[in-house]
Amino acid sequence: MLTQYFTASSVDGFIADPEETLSWLLTRDADPTGPMGYDLFYADVGALAMGARTYQWILDHTAATGEPWFYQVPTWVFTHRDLPAVDGADVRFTRAPVTQVHEEMRAAAGDRNVWVVGGGDLAGQFADAGLLDEIWVQYAPVTLGAGAPLLPRRLELVLEEVARNREFACARYRVVHGEGGDKG
Repeated sequence: MLTQYFTASSVDGFIADPEETLSWLLTRDADPTGPMGYDLFYADVGALAMGARTYQWILDHTAATGEPWFYQVPTWVFTHRDLPAVDGADVRFTRAPVTQVHEEMRAAAGDRNVWVVGGGDLAGQFADAGLLDEIWVQYAPVTLGAGAPLLPRRLELVLEEVARNREFACARYRVVHGEGGDKG
């Protein structure tokens, strides 16, 4: 069982533009069943972690499009503000540090993986605590110049896999843990 950060990024390393929108991403062509695609990834997910801004974006998106809540697995939302619940969804709000919630998430995931949906700072908190195992990035063919960074901290990574999925260059990295980096 792994804890993974799966996300899309602009080529210059941003996961959202300065207005916190994903308009640059939603028009791009990707095959969810293709190489390193979403469907392949999500099939192994048993629990989710997301920050308040990601959760609010999903709520706003589903309200605007009429789509239902996307996820069928337990979801932890790390937040310091009150947010509305989603009827019929297993959404759990927490103010606790990731270190205090991770084991509960792993237990809920069973033999499947924990997905840190977003944002970059939340993924960084998991990495800081030595709890993040992999990062999957789907690089869109666009530069944004500014916005929410992919990961707002330094991490040592080992490239494990690369693929092309239509317009996207996809990469899977293993997070190096420990002082000096364990690259083996």
